This record gives sequence, C-alpha cells and structure tokens, in this order.
Amino acid sequence: MAKASLTTALAATATDKAAALALTPVSRETEARLDRYVALLLEWQAKTNLVAPSTLPELWTRHIADSLQLLDLAPTATVWVDLGSGGGFPGGVLACALAETPGVVHLVERNAKKAAFLREALRVTGAPGTVHLTDIGDIVDRISGPIDCVTARALAPLHELIGFAEPLVRKGAKALFLKGQDVEAELTEATKYWTIEPKLHSSRTGGLGWIVELNSVGRR
Repeated sequence: MAKASLTTALAATATDKAAALALTPVSRETEARLDRYVALLLEWQAKTNLVAPSTLPELWTRHIADSLQLLDLAPTATVWVDLGSGGGFPGGVLACALAETPGVVHLVERNAKKAAFLREALRVTGAPGTVHLTDIGDIVDRISGPIDCVTARALAPLHELIGFAEPLVRKGAKALFLKGQDVEAELTEATKYWTIEPKLHSSRTGGLGWIVELNSVGRR
C-alpha cells in the first residue's frame, strides 16, 4: 500500500472508529485491544494484502463493527471457530472481545503469511485464540471439545460454507455467515444440497450485508 493511502486511512480512523463503536459498543479494555489490532494490521498491510485497500478508510465500520455484531447473535458462546480467517474478520476481532471471558477462538487459515499475522495479532492484543495453518477440510473434525459457533466471511458461496461447517453444526454449533447482497440467490442454491431453516439478520453496518444464522443442517 502506498504511503499516501496509509496517511489517508489514518486520518479517517478517528471518525470511522467512533461510528463503528456507536454501532457495536465495547468495553474500554476491548477498545484498547482493537486499537492495537488495527495498528498492527495497518503495519502489515504494507507488505501483506490483508484487506482490500479501498476499505481502509472505513476499516472500523467495514471490518471491526461488521465482526463485532456477531456477538449479540450468540451472547453465551465462548468457543468459536472462524473458517478462512484472512485478516482476522471476524475471528481475530471476536477474540479481542472475548478476552474478558473464558472464551477462545480457533482461527483457520491456509495462507502462511496471513496465519503469521493472526498469531502476531493474538500475541500483541493478548486475545484468546489458536491459529490453525491448514485447509478447512483438514481441521473441522480435529478440533476437540464443544464448539458454540462457527463463522465465515468472504470465504465461499453459502452451499460450500455449509459443507465446511456441517461437521461442527452437527455437533451443536451455531453457524453465523456474513454474506452480501446476493444472499437470496445463495440460499436458493444452498437448498439444492442442504435442508436448512436459515434466519436472516440485516447487517448493522449498512449497505446490503446480511448474516445467515443456521442452527441445524441436513444433507439432501
């Protein structure tokens, strides 16, 4: 990312941060951890493309608040699995928020550079998480213990996401998938392969985003 772009992103951060935290309020301790997370992400973004550069001026609303809103859909969840974590959205952000509870987030990422960022982010923020550098299909059956929620964002079409998450949902996990404006078409396609009863939640961050909630999954 060019130096000018980074300067623009930093200048917009204060206003964007205030808007994001108005949508998804957090404690001062969590806010401090998220500040460290964002600072590290901007540092790494210069070398590793963690988020689309065009979204940097609205990083707090487009990525942080978008991730935090999942907490209200699973308020008692303490163990999360985030598939294809990338730059840590939503998994890294959720880990920052769960640091004040006995929670943990399993972040599954196949890209070594992004996995390295996630490990450093957990270290710097003190957030409770474990990074799994592996393909999704190689890990979902090997994470031991109960899983409360499985998440994914900008990873794959819905019918594929359901296939990845099905072993965890079968064991009792709730699935929360962040999707865009084509959610209805993706749901139609998914019902060709899966028996589902989805709940749709409109994204707090505006635009045409949706959260697909699934509490059970059956193969057709």
